Amino acid sequence: MLQTKSISFSYQSAAAFSIKDLHLKGGDELLLLGKSGSGKTTILNILAGLLPPDQGEVILDGVSIYQLSGTRLDQFRGKNIGIVFQKPHLLQPLSVEENIRLANFFVANPKSHKAAHLLEELGISDKRNAKVATLSEGEAQRVSIARALANSPKLILADEPTASLDDDNAQAVIRLLQSQAKKLDAILIIVTHDQRVKEHIAHHINMGD
Repeated sequence: MLQTKSISFSYQSAAAFSIKDLHLKGGDELLLLGKSGSGKTTILNILAGLLPPDQGEVILDGVSIYQLSGTRLDQFRGKNIGIVFQKPHLLQPLSVEENIRLANFFVANPKSHKAAHLLEELGISDKRNAKVATLSEGEAQRVSIARALANSPKLILADEPTASLDDDNAQAVIRLLQSQAKKLDAILIIVTHDQRVKEHIAHHINMGD
């Protein structure tokens, strides 16, 4: 269960903005849609435990995450929240599998067997031992998704996952995220400016309204 209560945030040079309270359970999907500067990525960072709000609470699985601090917050995030960033941010010296297993290592969760399974599920098992530099953009994105799923998170957050993709690949990535979230009974939240995603996720919030 994910709940937010009275979340608001402001940057020094801008007026404060808020988001209506959320109540989501495992298997739910939500789209945060808005133009650049509408606050959608800020909200994603708040939900991810990366940016404390000026006021309000984010409660995941009964834990008010901003009551945690330091290592405790990092550990909780690593175990319970999977983040698919707009850019993959993969480590070049490591192989594909090593990049995924790194997510396990940081939370002392030795699920090395799951990396191979995820790569199979995402259709890139042949890239298991490949170096990041040899991957196509689409392959790197799939590795990023696999890394976000490595610890079987309760909440999956995706930041602009279709931004640079054509229609066919955009649809494939959304379906991939949806199918993996369903298998984990996880909450899926996607933030994007891409209006195409509305065709695949029924519930959405227009940021900036």
